[in-house]
Amino acid sequence: MIRSELVQQLVTDNPDMTIKDIESIVSTFFDEITAQLAANGRVELRGFGAFSTRARDARTGRNPRTGELVDVDAKRVPYFKPGKEIRARLNM
Repeated sequence: MIRSELVQQLVTDNPDMTIKDIESIVSTFFDEITAQLAANGRVELRGFGAFSTRARDARTGRNPRTGELVDVDAKRVPYFKPGKEIRARLNM
């Protein structure tokens, strides 16, 4: 599901709300998760899972098109750990 599909589903489920209101809510929700992760924080949604960041060390990579070796800087990447409830529903 992509963002626009999520917005459309929420519009269908909440006919009393406008599309602009729902788009604003969805944008705020994702912006707050992004801001917390950027501040090296953690976001936990009970029953769904937790978003956090993990550190990746610097390494030497390879350009897939040319085969040339390139240096890849150290970085933080987003990580999602699903909660018990979502894992149980996926593995029924």
